[in-house]
Amino acid sequence: MTAVFAGLLTKVGVYAMVRTETLLFPGDTLNNPLMVAALLTMVVGILGALAQSDIKRLLSFTLVSHIGYMVFGLAMSSVAGLGAAVFYVVHHITIQTSLFLVTGLIERRGGSSSIDRVAGLAKLSPMLALLFFIPAMNLAGIPPLSGFLGKLGLLQAGVQLGTPLAYALVTGGVLTSLLTLLAVARVWNRAFWRKPEDADHPDPVLLAAPENSDTGSRAGRHNVVLLPRTMVGSTLGLVLFGIALTVFAGPLFKVADQSAQDMLNRSSYIQAVLGEDAAVPPLAQGQK
Repeated sequence: MTAVFAGLLTKVGVYAMVRTETLLFPGDTLNNPLMVAALLTMVVGILGALAQSDIKRLLSFTLVSHIGYMVFGLAMSSVAGLGAAVFYVVHHITIQTSLFLVTGLIERRGGSSSIDRVAGLAKLSPMLALLFFIPAMNLAGIPPLSGFLGKLGLLQAGVQLGTPLAYALVTGGVLTSLLTLLAVARVWNRAFWRKPEDADHPDPVLLAAPENSDTGSRAGRHNVVLLPRTMVGSTLGLVLFGIALTVFAGPLFKVADQSAQDMLNRSSYIQAVLGEDAAVPPLAQGQK
């Protein structure tokens, strides 16, 4: 349920923001306030993520931070910006849900979601390590994954706008992406790459068995709870879908741009709801 709420339902609020802004505040009315909100959301959220030792809490803060990228696109008030935001919404639903599902698998396999207690998961469960690594790199925006493509579209829209605040937002977007990479790399290094005995507070499930005097390894480390196939299968499916977003990014961007154009054209939405004879309020003087 956490994965569904985090990945999907948070985007309902983003859609509400898009519809409210394009219908009630058309043009560039709220550009500057939205850019400030996007910048603060990205930076404050990712700084909160870096302070966490629990993977679920860390992902929750990255969720907050990356909502800022979607507000970024909305603040551009352009087809390029909003189209990139639409693509990023689809990407983020997939990747964020994948990572929360992987965290559930980490808890099942390692006994905890705290990076102070869990370690050695790359050797303990290579499949689990792969299921974390791919969406984590995607979330950080490593080329050529869909996260990179979505962020690149947003940055290009910001540069096209060309205002000082837009350039500040572009800088904040790049910084947030780098700090996201730092956050997920910290999880990888501590939970997956580090030896269990080197953990600050190793979970008993990882150190339950006595050390084998011949091999120097803990045989029981490989006898912990097996991962349910349904959980692994659903997580793997989402990870593969995230890869598919990269493969088909070109056609998806065209669909996203068309959706953005429809959302920015408020007359079609008003007439669809109120009827073809509904009057569309004209833009105020000075609005674009």
